[in-house]
Amino acid sequence: MKTIFKSAMIASVAAMGLSLAACDSAAENAAEDQADVVRENADSTSDAMENQADTMGGAAEDNMEAKAEAVDDAGEAKADKMENKADKMDGGAPG
Repeated sequence: MKTIFKSAMIASVAAMGLSLAACDSAAENAAEDQADVVRENADSTSDAMENQADTMGGAAEDNMEAKAEAVDDAGEAKADKMENKADKMDGGAPG
């Protein structure tokens, strides 16, 4: 269920990004694409960790799920920071 929600969210964000892409410079678009890769890699890693946690039990499962969430949060924060930096390439106007 969580994977379906993430996929739907990524698709929505991608659609919004495409609608705004015409306003961005090529450098900004490339930087935002790199941020998307960072975000997707963090999602994939955290999903794999959650799948591994599902095979565990008790405290080990809880610990692995917490680590997976931390990986996802860190990837999201890094990608957001990259996108904010990219937005400043065109004078600070987002999109």
